[in-house]
Formats: sequence, C-alpha cells, structure tokens
Amino acid sequence: MTQANRPGTLSRYGADTAFMTFIALLMAFLYIPIWVLIAFSFSSSRSLTWPIPGLTLDWYRKLFANTDLQAAVWNSLYVATFATLLALVVGVTAALALHRFDFPGKTLFRRLILLPITLPGIVTGISMLNMFKLLGFPLSLETVIFGHATALLGVVVTQVYARLQRLPRSLEEASGDLGATPLRTFLYITLPNLRSAILGAGLLSFVLSFDEIPVTFFLTGRDNTLPMYIYSTMRRGVTPEINAVGTLIVLASLILIVLSVIVTRDRGGER
Repeated sequence: MTQANRPGTLSRYGADTAFMTFIALLMAFLYIPIWVLIAFSFSSSRSLTWPIPGLTLDWYRKLFANTDLQAAVWNSLYVATFATLLALVVGVTAALALHRFDFPGKTLFRRLILLPITLPGIVTGISMLNMFKLLGFPLSLETVIFGHATALLGVVVTQVYARLQRLPRSLEEASGDLGATPLRTFLYITLPNLRSAILGAGLLSFVLSFDEIPVTFFLTGRDNTLPMYIYSTMRRGVTPEINAVGTLIVLASLILIVLSVIVTRDRGGER
C-alpha cells in the first residue's frame, strides 16, 4: 500500500518543488532590482558600476540638503493626505448609500464610481484637465488633489462596501430596538466595524496618491510633486541621489505595509 502510494507522493512532491522554484524565481525577478537600487544608493562612485567601489552616505546628505526635493516631498505629502481624506469622505458615504438604499440607477451609479479603477490614468488626467479648463480653474496642487481623489474613489468604495456586505444587519437592528438613534447606531456600531476597512483603504489610497504620475502630470501647475521631480531628474540620467530617494520610498512603503497589515487584520470582535 505504501509502495502503491509512493509514485503519487513523489509526483506531488515534484510538482510542489517546481511550483515553489517558479515562485522563488518570480520573486527574485521582482525584488532583486530593488536591492540593487538600495545598494547603489550607498555607492561611493557617481557612476553605476558593479561591483561597488566603496560605501558612503554622501548621497543622503546631498539629498537632505536639496531644497527643491524637500519642497517636492512636502507637496506630495500635502496632496496625498488631502486626496485620501476627500476620497474617504465621499467613498464611505457612497458605500453606505449603495449598501442601504435602493434607488433608480443604482447599478449605473456603482459602475460609474468604479470606472476610474478601470480607466488608464492618462484618460482620467486629460478628462479632469478639460473640466478644470472649462470651469476656469487654474492648475495647482488643489486640482491635483481633486484628480487623485476621483481616481481613488473606487478603491475606497470597493473595500468599505465589501466590509458592509459582511456586517450583520442584526447588529444595527438590535441597536435600534434598544432605543439608539440612527446617528448613535452609526457611531457606536457601524463605524467601529468599518474601522479596519477604512484605515486599510486610507493607507492604500495614500500610497497610490503619493506616487501617482499620469493624473499629476496633467493637473499640476508650477509646484512639483516627488514623482514628477524624480521623473524630470531621471531624464538627465539615473544618479545616486535618485537611488537614495528610491531607498527612502521603499523604507516608507514597508512601514505603511506593516501598518496596513496591523490595522486591517480581523480582530476577534469584528466580522
């Protein structure tokens, strides 16, 4: 019996080994360039040569002394923060409306909200540019905020609506039966159960907004965001300073990923 099962066991073991090897090669293909970028950010040579002749922190010192870069970072933080807040306010409200109410055109409304996810960023950017030009709004960081919030709306609605679908209506009904007002029920029952979905959507929206290029390219005025600054700098060639910027972005992204995992992890009291 054991020998009869051995060929099948060996075959399954070989398939699992081949699959894990493929996954390892795929992960190496995706992440080795990131480690190369980090290594070159500490290179003592300005030219990107391998092996690295020596290690230095000079590029990070020059990075923190670059006033244009610092301004671009603060612009990106400003845009990402307010675009995320705007997307959360509108997106959570839209998700609640889709979940609780039946109204004419509900299916169309849901499709339109999710449309920016499926559209290329360049289409969203051109469309928003035409709208702002038609309304006479000058291009600025504020127009970028509205553009990013529009593009991120589908992300927020998708995550919050999915959590609402898993939330038992009996909890809200029990709160109402106990005499709570709709507002009190929302604040003490619905909102706490949506907390992880809202925080997860907010972190994801912030990261997507922070490194957004197509929409920003069409809607920004004279002020540069960090991705636009890096793009304009790289047109003259990749420098160790750019590698240093990329390393700091990778570090910040890892921190946000860890925070996202922590806040979106289902707790015992959430369903």
